[in-house]
Amino acid sequence: MQLKQLIDSIPKGFSKTVYKSQTYSLIKTTYNTGDSIKIFAEELGGTDVISANIYSLNSNYILKPCEMPKQKVLNFLNHKQDF
Repeated sequence: MQLKQLIDSIPKGFSKTVYKSQTYSLIKTTYNTGDSIKIFAEELGGTDVISANIYSLNSNYILKPCEMPKQKVLNFLNHKQDF
């Protein structure tokens, strides 16, 4: 799936998802009429965090992870989503 489709499939606001058999809280916040999106996921009862900003420039989505490898964020976004 392309980054735009992955991001668009996440509902705005708070939701929960299961990733690697762990439940995560997931918050999607949209800024600047959708040109900037913040994704923050936190493992419930654990220590793992997923955090990234996504920018839309000329219909292209650019992923900017927050202090973690880009692949970690992509793995999380690409898991079987059940938001």
